[in-house]
Amino acid sequence: MAPLDGVFETAGADPLRIVTVGHVDHGKSTLIGRLIADLGALPEGKIEAVAEMCARRGMPFEWAFVTDALKAERDQGITIDVSHIWLSSARTGLDGRKIAGRDYVLLDAPGHREFLRNMVTGAAASDAGLIVVDARDGVQDQSKRHGFLLSLLGIRQVAVAVSKMDLVGHDQARFDVVAAEFTSYLATVGIEPRAVIPVSARDGDNLVTRSTAMGWYTGPTVIEALDGFGGLNPSADLPLRLPVQDVYKFDDRRIIAGRIEAGGLRVGDTLLFSPSNKTARIASIEAWGPQARRDHAAAGESIGITLDPQIFVERGDLASHDTAPPMLTSVIHARVFWLGAKPLAVGNRYRLKLATAEVPVEVQAIERVIDTSDLGACPIDAVPTDAVADLVLRARGLVALDAYATCPPTGRFVLLDGYEPVGGGIVDMAGYPDQRPLDSRKSTNLTAVAARTTRVMRTARNGHAGGVLWFTGLSGAGKSTLAVAVEQRLFQRGYQVYLLDGDNVRRGLNTNLGFSPDDRAENIRRVGEVAALFAEAGLLVLSAFISPYRSDRERARAASHSLIGEADERLFHEVFVKADLALCEQRDPKGLYKRARAGEIPDFTGVSAPYEAPEAADLTIDTGHLTVEEAVEQVLHYVALHFPMVGGP
Repeated sequence: MAPLDGVFETAGADPLRIVTVGHVDHGKSTLIGRLIADLGALPEGKIEAVAEMCARRGMPFEWAFVTDALKAERDQGITIDVSHIWLSSARTGLDGRKIAGRDYVLLDAPGHREFLRNMVTGAAASDAGLIVVDARDGVQDQSKRHGFLLSLLGIRQVAVAVSKMDLVGHDQARFDVVAAEFTSYLATVGIEPRAVIPVSARDGDNLVTRSTAMGWYTGPTVIEALDGFGGLNPSADLPLRLPVQDVYKFDDRRIIAGRIEAGGLRVGDTLLFSPSNKTARIASIEAWGPQARRDHAAAGESIGITLDPQIFVERGDLASHDTAPPMLTSVIHARVFWLGAKPLAVGNRYRLKLATAEVPVEVQAIERVIDTSDLGACPIDAVPTDAVADLVLRARGLVALDAYATCPPTGRFVLLDGYEPVGGGIVDMAGYPDQRPLDSRKSTNLTAVAARTTRVMRTARNGHAGGVLWFTGLSGAGKSTLAVAVEQRLFQRGYQVYLLDGDNVRRGLNTNLGFSPDDRAENIRRVGEVAALFAEAGLLVLSAFISPYRSDRERARAASHSLIGEADERLFHEVFVKADLALCEQRDPKGLYKRARAGEIPDFTGVSAPYEAPEAADLTIDTGHLTVEEAVEQVLHYVALHFPMVGGP
């Protein structure tokens, strides 16, 4: 690696926050102590005070004591809390050249596993990371865990210091082995280190000045690598996200206050407030300080705005431009780092804090727990302390958010148990739809036509009430096979019955829809409305669709109730056609699983997209244990109970 050039013109910029992490006793605090000493950032007399303390204890001089402020840390020789060190890298080069450097806040995070919560707290507020690995011990599980957590927290600017090179004789071969192993691991979690640097912190080698003992190394020193980091991801280029912090009333004005987390806004812009979907125009931008009134503001600024009209807005709402809104969803797919003392389990309830919003959530599913040492995963019933897991959380209402990869400020959250933070995570909505389009109503000035043919009249004519039997289940569970047979038998018994099947509907009504999560949700929305219309006409509708999302099935139920004009639970019946994934894949009647496993079909339910089984289906048919005839008889019996014949047509 060649030394970094042209990276030192950063004086005057906001301080860069860098978290330093590493396995316990790998020399992290020693590195920081020597680094700030070599930069001349120590208070006068500090080195002498540390030297005197070490002498009293009969131990050699310890650079780590420069940063370890707690007595418990000094006594045990470990870092417990996160130390914050403010310093500047401005210095004079070996050639006498003045190097402007930049300002930093270094966060010395604890390495012990039992203090991992403190490490995460420090890393969550950082722009970049410095990972320290001992040249003798090599890459440890805790080293990998720290790298994984930096990735989980979205920190991609990382440098690695291979420490204690003096204890391995400054051996290049040993350095190469450690550097290659850790670089390979970091690549699997999406991090490419900007530099891997051999150092001897006790001697100051390759921290600020280049080592004479390791002439084989030509890359940057630690301080050069840090100076080469950029600032935070430029949130100004992202879509506008303004979480509402509070609403203040002055004279006749309501001032909406908050910090712009991403994007920018101008007076006259139309804002959309989520999750309410209310819109209003920015009448003015209020600020504090010299520029109390202006016409624009950008990411990172705390401002107030007034609206025209002055709509009702409250803390927790998220403002955006109406052309680029966040997602709205009641189901949150996320990767979570669990810190709670009690295991996280399905059914547990917490409060999710995302930006300024706090909403109750329930753990709907634990997909897998990830082993941070080898990134292996396994299904598990509960998530233990200090583990990372992929979860599905369900909120009571709609939550405004973004996938972390799309907009980090509104794609990360904290889980609270009471008032205690017990976990943190990032949102990954892969496989789940944006529910905003499904609940948006664009048509206005509508007047329902009052039909003179009533539901009672249709029931008397048809001999039975109209309604919907909604068959849901995995591909290959037997939905269509069952629905086709049931339709035939009901028709023979005199029922006015009609079958809506997924493939058939997509040939006409939904021919313009694909199989993305959003298109699948729209497909079910349309089918739900059609089924409701048929039911209102007095038919018994059999609807056979995978319909993987619970929210979509709830929306189809609501559509039936809405059209009939009453919340009659007899109208919509959810039939869960139950068969486990292994059995469905074994059947694979259309060869779809085979193609999905080969990567030919993206977003395939059960393989690369989720299926949310009903929590309390009206009827469950287990096709793994029933013959087709037995399953048909169970459905016919259910229909006879809930839609009895009351007379011939």
